[in-house]
Amino acid sequence: MTEHKRDDLSDVHTDPAALDDLTSAAQRESLGVGTSGGVAGYDPRRTLRFGVELRRQLGRRRTHLLLGLVALLPIVLAVAFEIGTTNANRRQGGFIDLATVSAPNFVVVTLIVAGGFLLPMIVALYFGDVIASEASWSSLKYLLTIPVPRHRLLRQKALVAAALSVLTITVLPLTALVVGVICYGAGDAISPTGEAAPFWTAVVSLLMCIGYIVVHLAWIAGLALLLSVSTDAPLGAVGGALVASVVSLMLDQITALEDLRNFLPTHYAYAWTDLMAAEINWTNIANGALSATCYATAFCLLAGRHFARKDITS
Repeated sequence: MTEHKRDDLSDVHTDPAALDDLTSAAQRESLGVGTSGGVAGYDPRRTLRFGVELRRQLGRRRTHLLLGLVALLPIVLAVAFEIGTTNANRRQGGFIDLATVSAPNFVVVTLIVAGGFLLPMIVALYFGDVIASEASWSSLKYLLTIPVPRHRLLRQKALVAAALSVLTITVLPLTALVVGVICYGAGDAISPTGEAAPFWTAVVSLLMCIGYIVVHLAWIAGLALLLSVSTDAPLGAVGGALVASVVSLMLDQITALEDLRNFLPTHYAYAWTDLMAAEINWTNIANGALSATCYATAFCLLAGRHFARKDITS
């Protein structure tokens, strides 16, 4: 036993690296500090867990209001269509005139109505609030003092915002489908060109439409996230993202810009309607998905870079 101890000590004396490791381990043991740099037992991967943050955000009044709003919108539209049936000059063309033909048509019209402002607002609210709200509550510095690593804090917040966005966006067409079945029946989906698709085929197409809408709105999620790490005012981050969306929609209406409009993030906002056709043209859908992915990636990288270097004072 004594010989083994002497051999170990002789190895330490002859190996400076082993001596440094032994000294560091002794210091950590005496101070109760773990190998990660925190106190003994601290694990950065266990800070700000996804489930904990998701439950906290689901309990907020803002989330309840948004979920209630998207659930109420189809009911309001159904009432509006019933009131408007007595107006002989109500035809507007496209899917709007076919809204009351069947439940799938009603879902399509609901998504068209909500796609211009409501859906971007939902995403902007969730992502624009992630960091700016913590800063406005003066709790951001305490989260970083726990410590929650900055990259993990931003990632977990963004993942929860993405989950809530997908949940809220999905509630809208699901509610519209239920209201449509009750009011207009589970009939075939009729396109403006007269093509008909069976109910369940139309439901599958609507699921693909929802998937495209989620991907397309990723650009506004990235922009809102960038603005959220750049300001301490949540309304400023949300408002900035919404203003960018509205300006892009306005510029897209200017035909004089010609091909330059293809580079606007909202140019392919309604490309998902191509998925309701009997023969799908994937060109606009692919271009829209690529455009949104590029914008979202650039904004998220800028947000991560800025937050990593930001001086947190609130």
